[in-house]
Amino acid sequence: MDTNTRPLTAGMCSVTYRPLPPERIIALAAQTGLEHVEWGQDAHVRLGDEAGAHRLGEATRAAGLSVSALGSYYRAGVPADPEEAERLWRQVLAAARALGAPRVRVWAGNLASASAGPADRRRTIDRLKRCVDSAEDVVVATEFHDGTLTDAIGSALSMLDEVPGLRTYWQPPDGMPDDEALTGLRAVLDRVDAVHVFSWWPTPQDRRPLDHRAALWRAVMGILASTGRRIDTALEFVPGDDPGMLAGEAATLRRYVTEA
Repeated sequence: MDTNTRPLTAGMCSVTYRPLPPERIIALAAQTGLEHVEWGQDAHVRLGDEAGAHRLGEATRAAGLSVSALGSYYRAGVPADPEEAERLWRQVLAAARALGAPRVRVWAGNLASASAGPADRRRTIDRLKRCVDSAEDVVVATEFHDGTLTDAIGSALSMLDEVPGLRTYWQPPDGMPDDEALTGLRAVLDRVDAVHVFSWWPTPQDRRPLDHRAALWRAVMGILASTGRRIDTALEFVPGDDPGMLAGEAATLRRYVTEA
């Protein structure tokens, strides 16, 4: 089915297999029936090499896949020097545009919300505003992650309210029971454009097959589908970082998307 006619898509993050070359990741995604790739800046997109990013985007599309995002590791407010922060952001934005990515993922600082002081929070939010204002044709979305301003729902909502146009990812917080995680998803649902999919339970060291948390992920997909908006779901990790696991995990994700 054309992804433009239904709200959810099924893809993968290239950081699932950081050691693999891009051509192998493209082949794996295409072979397993996935629709898109979020390319990780730390492993597969080199900042400053726009020609290389352009070739990677073209190779992705030539395989029948789309580029869903540039998964950057840009941390808003880090470095604190505004000129250096702006220089780095311009490189990230140039890479996203060369890749043909409609979205760039960023991180909301490098401090947990409970330990970020007013000045830290303001610096991160001001930088996020500058990122959104300069991105124009590229959506800016924050990673939903501990150790940042998105590590608690209240903090994440406050941040999103303060930065018009900013979007967010979602993923189940480490060790959080299903009901609590789903409550958090519903709270930010109207700001969510993408979801990172994996089954870590009960700790990040316990990487299990996706169907280990089938109840959670079926509920997540139903909630996402209820929006009627396009939301990109992407496998981020698989047990043992094993390429041989992708076919089964992709089939599970595609099944949950179809059921929703």
